Amino acid sequence: MQMNAFERKGTFSLAGIYGLRMVGLFMILPVFSLYAEGLQDVTPTLIGLALGIYGLTMAAFQIPFGMMSDRYGRKPVIVVGLLIFAIGSVVAATADSIWGVIVGRALQGAGAIAAAMMALLADLTREDHRTKAMGIMGVSIGMSFMLALILGPFLDNIIGVQGIFWLTAVLAILAIGVLYLIVPNPVEVHSHRDVQTVPAKLKQVLGDKQLLRLDIGILIQHAVMMAMFTALPFVLRDYLHLPSSEHAWFYLPVLVLAIFGMVPMIIIAEKRRKMKEVFIFSIILMAASELALGFMHTSWWAVAIGLFVFFVAFNVLEATLPSLISRMAPVDGKGTAMGVYSTSQFFGAFLGGAGGGWIYGHLGLEGVFFACVAIIAIWFLFSLGMKMPAYLNLVMLRVQPHHQQEDIGAKLLALAGVHEAQFVLEDEVVYLRVDKATFDMEQAEAIVK
Repeated sequence: MQMNAFERKGTFSLAGIYGLRMVGLFMILPVFSLYAEGLQDVTPTLIGLALGIYGLTMAAFQIPFGMMSDRYGRKPVIVVGLLIFAIGSVVAATADSIWGVIVGRALQGAGAIAAAMMALLADLTREDHRTKAMGIMGVSIGMSFMLALILGPFLDNIIGVQGIFWLTAVLAILAIGVLYLIVPNPVEVHSHRDVQTVPAKLKQVLGDKQLLRLDIGILIQHAVMMAMFTALPFVLRDYLHLPSSEHAWFYLPVLVLAIFGMVPMIIIAEKRRKMKEVFIFSIILMAASELALGFMHTSWWAVAIGLFVFFVAFNVLEATLPSLISRMAPVDGKGTAMGVYSTSQFFGAFLGGAGGGWIYGHLGLEGVFFACVAIIAIWFLFSLGMKMPAYLNLVMLRVQPHHQQEDIGAKLLALAGVHEAQFVLEDEVVYLRVDKATFDMEQAEAIVK
């Protein structure tokens, strides 16, 4: 069964809104360190803080924004988040000191609409299409990041970093128009444990050592990425002697080739079920790329190859980590696990920006890259003990209220391919973990009607 027109419209319009917001956040990554040299009160530590501060406020507000969307409505909360983001962009655009940019970037992150967006996406899609819709959203985020790294230097050459901040403010306002003119209104609004954080499940999720390994992993991955961009623009300008106007043309082939480079690894991980091997190999590749940048950052080819290897590994990990979270999460706590995971990701960006700036100021370029190697080595050690989950999928079914929990649970567990069933009485849903190869959705739906 395919997504219907209503679901496609909701999915792609929301993916566009979120993608544009992420482009606005990340376009300054490859250019800000050079721009910040002309700001008042600037230090390397404050440059890194300005890059990463959005992660701290986003980590703090994303779960509360999601909860507020249950109470006040999805679209009003998303509008508030986009307005805060736009105000932050204007503050950063008009700042003449590094402190003003830090305040602006903090406000950008405080417009934390991710959880509310995912809840609205869940309202607009049927349960059996939700994974596909979430995948489309994930692809839009990944493509937005790659696009931002190319557009940033290109737009910097035309309108400057201040112009980029103004552009992101305009895009945020336009996104509000898209939200009300194009994004459909949901027929019904429900709580969705598969995408939303449930406070009662936080203790269980935070106490799960396997999930904790993945949370630490995404924190380190984004810390490394953000730290790297405190130093990388200086490598291109001062060691490879590329003017900032040409940085986009350096990133473009590297990033495009990296997208193709990740495909074989994803196929091996998913189709041949070598997820752990590919996962650990990607961590090793990331460490190797940072070593190359630390030792050979005066070589054009070494930097290009190092970045190619880094982004191949980064893309593979970015794709596989959410899949692992989904498979390891409690059957009725996937949304909570993803909420903790996202918070870890944003907090990692903050730590990487602030920490990378401090290290650059005290230990120089080489210090940043070698520090990245050190924390990747910690991640590698954590990952060795990771237990791979079974290759099962999460399915949610709405249950008619006349059914008894014990009866329906026993009937569903008796079906081929059903490994786990969890009835959530207050939501009138049952969550299943199933093997799609043998699971029959029509049989399951007949039971819950």
